[in-house]
This record gives sequence, structure tokens and C-alpha cells, in this order.
Amino acid sequence: MSASTVVGHVLEAVFTAAPAAGGQLGIKDEVVKFFHDGGNFMFVNLFMLATALAVSVERLITLLFRYNLNAPPFMEQITKLVLTGNVDRAVKLCGAAPNAPLAKVIRAGLTRANRGELEVAKAVEEALVEQQPHLTKRIPWLWSIANIATLVGLVGTIFGLIRTFRALGNVPADQKQLLLSDGIAKAMNNTAFALSIAVLCIMFHLVLTAYSKGMVETVELNALRLENLLSRRTAGETSAMDFEKSA
Repeated sequence: MSASTVVGHVLEAVFTAAPAAGGQLGIKDEVVKFFHDGGNFMFVNLFMLATALAVSVERLITLLFRYNLNAPPFMEQITKLVLTGNVDRAVKLCGAAPNAPLAKVIRAGLTRANRGELEVAKAVEEALVEQQPHLTKRIPWLWSIANIATLVGLVGTIFGLIRTFRALGNVPADQKQLLLSDGIAKAMNNTAFALSIAVLCIMFHLVLTAYSKGMVETVELNALRLENLLSRRTAGETSAMDFEKSA
């Protein structure tokens, strides 16, 4: 089931659970009236809202579940396997988390473990460059959607005001004030809806940016630890060989 379908079912359930009371409009009727009064530009921003929610939900699911890997215990197991000479088992351990960027970067370094420090560093750097965009992609869309939604809302408000002022010329003088206040209120629906979308986008942008940045830093830190680990392992093997020769 897609995210849009789930959102649709949730909204339908909310509307059904909140019927009109005391002769007043229910939530569903209020929403319908709100959109109807705002004009066609409301539906443009509704598309912006759906896009922002789709991007946010997809990124949250990807970062929190598909890409998430508990780094400390993972690296602890990798360290034990490498120091005991079980590099192949360490590579297989990375394969147990095929979607996690951290596991992919560590695996890239482990597969070059016997080719020298320079090869390990090159492999790790290449994997980092490859994986980092996967952690940050589509998140900048939210900032752009916030700006576009705000501008669309303002344009919708302007068009609503133009429509209202044009209608004033065809009504009696005693009705103009009422029509003007009602028309301005309806026109402002676009701005209110647009600003709400912008606030939501900015909040998701801040959360996702901070989380993805933290994941990137974690991957980079543990990649450096792997390089140092393999470097110490090589130095230890060399010392052991020298000791055996001297004996």
C-alpha cells in the first residue's frame, strides 16, 4: 500500500469520526469549503503538500529502517574479526546488511585489505563518494517545495483579491463592505494553506538534514577507523614476521 493511499485512508477516517454537531459544519465540510473558497490555486498547493509528504515519508523510511545500522556493535565485531585474521568473515558480516551505507563502505575497504594501505584508502574514499548522495538525495526538494508553495499561495491570494475587487462594481453600496471582507478572507485561504505547507516542509527538512548529516559523519568516522585498524593489523603482521626471522 502506497503512502498516499495510507494518508487518504487516515483523512477519511478522521472526517468520518468528526460529524457536524450543533448545526455547524463538520471537519470534512470545513475542509471542502476552505478549498472551494480558495480557488484553483489551492489544488496546486495540495499537489505540493502531497509531494512533500511523499518525499518526507520515503526519506524517513529509508534512513530510519533501510539504511540504519547500529555502528558501535557492528564495528566491534568487524574489529574482532580483522584482528583475528578473519577478514573473509568480516566481509560476509557486511553482506548481512546489504542496504546500509556503512556496511558497503566497510566492505569496500575489507576487500582491499591485502593490497596495501593505499588501495584500502582509495576503495574507502570511492565508496564514500558513492554512498553519500544516497543519504542526502531528495531532502533539498523540501526547501524548494516550501518556497514554491509560498509563492503559489501568494499568487492565489492576489488573484482572489482581484476577483473580489472586480465583483464590487456589480453590487449595491451597502453590500460592498460585507463582500469585501468575505472576499479578502477567502483570498487569504491560499496564503494560510501555503504557509502551513512551508512550515511543514521546513520542519521535515531540518529533521532529515540533521539525521542524514549524522549518518554521513558516522560512516566517515568508521571508515577512518577501518583504515587505521587495517594499518595496525599490517604493522602487527610485519612485526611478527620480523620476530620469527630474528629468532
